[in-house]
Amino acid sequence: MALPQLTPTTIAPSATDQVYEALHRAIISGQLKDGEPLRQEELARQFQTSRIPVREALTRLEQHGLVQIKRYHGYTVTGLSEAEVVEICNFRALLEGELILHAVPRLDAPTLAEAKKRCQAFAKEADAVRWGALNRDFHCALYEQAGLPYYLQAVVTALDKTERYLVDQLQLTDGRAQARAEHLAILEACVAGDAKAAAKLTRQHILGACERFVAFMQASAQGQAQDPTRGKPRRRPATA
Repeated sequence: MALPQLTPTTIAPSATDQVYEALHRAIISGQLKDGEPLRQEELARQFQTSRIPVREALTRLEQHGLVQIKRYHGYTVTGLSEAEVVEICNFRALLEGELILHAVPRLDAPTLAEAKKRCQAFAKEADAVRWGALNRDFHCALYEQAGLPYYLQAVVTALDKTERYLVDQLQLTDGRAQARAEHLAILEACVAGDAKAAAKLTRQHILGACERFVAFMQASAQGQAQDPTRGKPRRRPATA
C-alpha cells in the first residue's frame, strides 16, 4: 500500500487526527487509489499506534464518503463511476446556483472581503492537495449567507465525495487557471449585486469543470487501450 511519509503518532496530541489527516491527504492526492484496501492492522503498524485511532479515523473518512466498509472485505477507498461523478456535478450545479441566487442580496462588505481573501488564497496555493479545500472555502463563504442550511449541507456532502476528482481535474487538465478566472467572475457578479449572473456563472463553473474532467478521463482511457505501455492517469473512476 502506497502511503505518504508517515510520522509515528506517539508525540501527536491526537493519534486519530494524525491518522485521519494522513489518510485523507493520501486519498485526495491519489496516493491511495479508488478501491485500494485499508487494512487496520497494517495501518496501525505503519503509524506506530494501536488499532483504535486507525478505526476512528476510518470511521470519520467513511462519514465523508472517502472510504467504505464491506462485509468480509474491510475498508477500501471509495470509487465513483464516471456516471456518478457527472450526476453529483449536475446536482451541485442545481443547488449551488440556488444558494448563490439567495445569497447575493444578503452579502455585506465583510463577507465579500472574506470571499475575496479566500479567492486569493486558492489562486496562490502551491500544494495541489489543498486546492479542493480552498475552492470549497471560497464558495461556502458566499453560500453561507443564503439562509438555506439544508442546501448547504447537501453541497458539502457532495463536495466531500468528489473533492479528489476536482483536484485531479485542476491538475490533469490544467484547469486551475480556468478556475481562478471563473472565481473572479463569480465574485465580481456578487460585488455588483447581480444574483442572476452569479448563479449562471456558478452553474457554468461546476458543469465546465465536470466536462473537462470527463473528456480527459475518456481520452486517457482510449489512449491506454490503444497503447498499453502508456502511463495511466493518477486516478480513474470505474467505468459506468
